[in-house]
Amino acid sequence: AGWFRRLLHKPKPGSVESSLNVGRSASSSPSSSSAESSSSSPGMSLARSTCLSPILASDISASGSARWAKSYDVCICHSEVDLELVEELVSYLEGQPESFRCFLQLRDATPGSAVVTELCDAVQNSHCWVMLITPGFLRDPWCKYQMHQALAEAPMANGRTIPVLKDVDRKDYPKELRNLYYIYMALKENSFKQIRDTVVRCEYTVGCWNGLDAGE
Repeated sequence: AGWFRRLLHKPKPGSVESSLNVGRSASSSPSSSSAESSSSSPGMSLARSTCLSPILASDISASGSARWAKSYDVCICHSEVDLELVEELVSYLEGQPESFRCFLQLRDATPGSAVVTELCDAVQNSHCWVMLITPGFLRDPWCKYQMHQALAEAPMANGRTIPVLKDVDRKDYPKELRNLYYIYMALKENSFKQIRDTVVRCEYTVGCWNGLDAGE
C-alpha cells in the first residue's frame, strides 16, 4: 500500500523541471548574508551597486535627471598658478558626450561678489568637487577654505570629493582627505579620463539615490 501511495503522489516531470529551475536561480542569486558581508567593506557596496548597469550619457543628461537640481556638475578647486592645467581639464570635461557643466572661478564667478560667497555657492551648487592638490594648492588659504566647505557639504564623501595629486609627496597629502582615495596625475590624458569617469559615477550615484528618496 505504501509504494502504491508513493506512485500516486510522484511529481510530474514538468514540476520536477520547474523546481530544478527555481533551485538554479536561487543558487545563482547572492544570499542576503553575502550581500551584508560585502557591504561591510568600505567603498565596496556603493561601487558594486552602481556597476549593475552601464552608464550612458543619455541617462545622465535626461531632462528628468537629478543632475539638473544643481547648477554645476563639478566644481574645480585649484590654485591660480595651476590655471592653465585646469583650463585644459575643464575643456576636456565640457567636451565630453555628457557636456559636463564645470565651475571655473575666474570664468564663472560673479563680478563684484565676495570671494567667500562665490566659493560657498560653487560648492553648494555642484554635485562633486575636484581638488587639484599641488604645491600651489597647499599654499593657498582659499583652496583650503573651499576644501573644508566641500567636506562640510558631504561629510561622508560618497565619491563627491575627488582629490587629484600633482607634484605633491604622499606625506604632504592634506590630512583632512586621508580617508579618501586620490588620483595621482602622472600622464595628463590618463588622469583626465580618470577624473571624467569618477564624475560620471558621481552623477549616476546622485541620480540613483535621489530616485530612491523619491520612492521610485
